[in-house]
Amino acid sequence: MSACKRLLHFVKHRSLWTHVRRNVTTWSPVGAAFNAAHHKRPNVFEKNVGLFGVPELSCPAGFQAATEKALKNTERLVERACSCPPGVETVESFDRLSDGLCKVADLADFVKVAHPDPAFREAAEKACIDIGTVVEKLNTNVELCKSLKILLESPDIVAQLDPDTRRVAELFMFDFKISGIHLDDKLRKEAVALHVKLLDLNNEFLVGSHLPNRIASSAIPEHLQPHFADEGSFIQVGGLHADSPNDLVREIAYRIYLYPNADLMECLDELLKCRYKLAKLVGYDSYGHRALKGTMLVVVKSTFFSFRSTIIQCSRFSELMPWDHPYLSGVLRAERYNTEPSLYSPYLSLGACMEGLNNLFSQLYGVSLMSEHASAGEVWSEDVRKLAVVHETEGLMGYIYCDFFQRQDKPHQDCHFTIRGGRQCQETGQYQLPVVVLMLSLPHPTKRAPTLLTPGMMENLFHEMGHAMHSMLGRTRYQHVTGTRCATDFAEVPSILMEYFATDYRVISQFARHYETGQPLPENMVARLCESKKVCGAADTQLQIFYAVLDQIYHSQPQNHTTTDILKEMQQKYYGLPYTQNTAWQLRFSHLIGYGAKYYSYLMSRAVASMVWKQCFVQDPLNRDMGERYRRQMLAHGGAKEPMLMVEGNLPFPTIKNFCIITVT
Repeated sequence: MSACKRLLHFVKHRSLWTHVRRNVTTWSPVGAAFNAAHHKRPNVFEKNVGLFGVPELSCPAGFQAATEKALKNTERLVERACSCPPGVETVESFDRLSDGLCKVADLADFVKVAHPDPAFREAAEKACIDIGTVVEKLNTNVELCKSLKILLESPDIVAQLDPDTRRVAELFMFDFKISGIHLDDKLRKEAVALHVKLLDLNNEFLVGSHLPNRIASSAIPEHLQPHFADEGSFIQVGGLHADSPNDLVREIAYRIYLYPNADLMECLDELLKCRYKLAKLVGYDSYGHRALKGTMLVVVKSTFFSFRSTIIQCSRFSELMPWDHPYLSGVLRAERYNTEPSLYSPYLSLGACMEGLNNLFSQLYGVSLMSEHASAGEVWSEDVRKLAVVHETEGLMGYIYCDFFQRQDKPHQDCHFTIRGGRQCQETGQYQLPVVVLMLSLPHPTKRAPTLLTPGMMENLFHEMGHAMHSMLGRTRYQHVTGTRCATDFAEVPSILMEYFATDYRVISQFARHYETGQPLPENMVARLCESKKVCGAADTQLQIFYAVLDQIYHSQPQNHTTTDILKEMQQKYYGLPYTQNTAWQLRFSHLIGYGAKYYSYLMSRAVASMVWKQCFVQDPLNRDMGERYRRQMLAHGGAKEPMLMVEGNLPFPTIKNFCIITVT
């Protein structure tokens, strides 16, 4: 085929790039933003606008200024909320109060784990604690609660509220109740002290759970040392090396990375004790009971987990060890279905995948992703990309900052962070645009090739983008319920649903092209990939159930065993692979912080997402009517509507009232 014919061929098929001559490639705007190697063009005359465009945050010291500004505004809004006549204005004051604090706390919550500068991380951590302390005090502020109580106990006033305003008022009152507003002065102060202590413990555990472990190099066979980071006379193990084909490398990594840390063990013990004490103080049988309030689950009695009786138990493979399962299941899939990731990666460049997401969102919602230049000081690393999300009729919807590439000291975890929530600003008449960050850990593009994703990386990208679009497409009146600020077990539904799109050939065929030849990813390769997911699927589900059970046991009544003893017992009972002596996997279970007593959410959300996919998209994943229905019934409401009502409203053939009933200790 001639160069001209090839050019026409690729244009006809909406290719992301066009080969004009050898080694010269033209990308679409979104594809180019993510596939091209980033070249920093410093402009010494460009003004530093501060992180995310917040002027105060042009330097670490700015966090203190931003915190002081937020706290001063808080005093004014508390006075207003307590003095205004009961009605919509009361709820709006509460929401503005929440918004002002969240704008600093949420941003700081991201910066403290992701910024490469230790000074920024330290300043952000202090801001989190300062704001968090004020929030806990506000949640036990009697006068503030009284103003809301007067509103909610006035039937005539409540009857005049729109559904969203009433829901948000009830959610704020719920926050008061679970914080101990009903307690006397002495006990309320004790509750606040426990909350503040938990802020420190949460941060200590979260940081510690990601730190690498070290061991003397002499303890490791010399020929295996190159597999690990070298630190002079020590080697550093910062992960499980689960994909290594070397059995010994996997075992060494497992045993060293999961070796117990006495300080972190003490931190976890204290954290769980504080959570239980707080829950009992404010009137709950356990922290688990407190955490499950307001979720999609129905709590019915006092003995936890009938999960085991509801699944088909997997065969126990006594000859396998815990470090074998991830690698060998991958090998089994690859051998049975020929799904070696390196066969797929050339078709899944990061730019191609981003263009695929752009096409999908355009067809489902009329939304486009547009690359924008970040101003000086706006981003924390030069390889962060900024995307504007633009609707074909509604205009600019918000911004997504894509922190996709590996760097030193960056957590190896795929995450979505809300930096600023959306809300209708009564004071300006404008809508406050949401801002989020997606964080991945992908390899950088090279001079020879763009960043190439494995199928698993591609699914993770789609998953996290599902969270982002939940934030972008919600148009809630109040930021307290914006986007992913909803029940935890519902928040994962939009992201897990995106995984179905990521494995459907009708979607993949629109963007998956070989980065060198332009050839499309063959349909039979996608079919093999989908079939391979069924291999060890039950074992993967069982592992998730084990994690969920462990999380619930930790957050039930106090146990007369160590957290490691509990781990060992639950692993023997709910998982097929043996516990390894002198390991403490629970110290790497960072989900205990954000998902404490709610790790089951992934299983619940997967079940709900499956129903949505089968009833709404399996026939046509690019159906605009279904996309609009899904946005209107589920994404648009954030947490402003009961989760099950959103699910039932979206399903053409709803078949559920209470989706799941579990039992809890």
